[in-house]
Amino acid sequence: MARLTAQDWADAALAAIGERGLAAVAVEPLAARLGTTKGSFYWHFTNREALIEAALARWEALCTEEIITAVEREPDPEKRLRLLFAEATALAAEDPLEVSLLATAGHPHVAAVLGRVTERRISYVAALFEELGFAPVEARRRGLLAYTGYLGHTQLAHAVPEALPRAEEREAYLASVLDALLRRG
Repeated sequence: MARLTAQDWADAALAAIGERGLAAVAVEPLAARLGTTKGSFYWHFTNREALIEAALARWEALCTEEIITAVEREPDPEKRLRLLFAEATALAAEDPLEVSLLATAGHPHVAAVLGRVTERRISYVAALFEELGFAPVEARRRGLLAYTGYLGHTQLAHAVPEALPRAEEREAYLASVLDALLRRG
């Protein structure tokens, strides 16, 4: 068997958080999940809090920075915005991790990463609106509105999925939301 890495542990912790919340990050169950011993954990981390920090940093990288990097390959800012929303809402609907993290926003490490991620995401979307010709203050408002729409969509996808458009209507729905956000005057 290949030697486990700190990233393997962080990924396992993220999966546990998505399934059962932050309380699910416990060394023994994660070791069993990974088919290893607690010794492997202590090779990489000094304690549970260090694992939580690593897992949250991994989430920040995967679910914010890597997505932004991927959509940045598209040269047209409106197409980037539409691609971003399609990718982000699809990912969030499949994975309950973001909802689980929001539910534990009172934890100091979670609060810190949620603050950074929220600011990064809103700022990125606002920058797209600026590229599309909106004044900075208006671009920030639209970025915030877009992000709150995303979070509401994510919450509904897990709490009341039947409230959202069915799969075959999803693309048209997202397009109409973005059309409204892009409308001037």
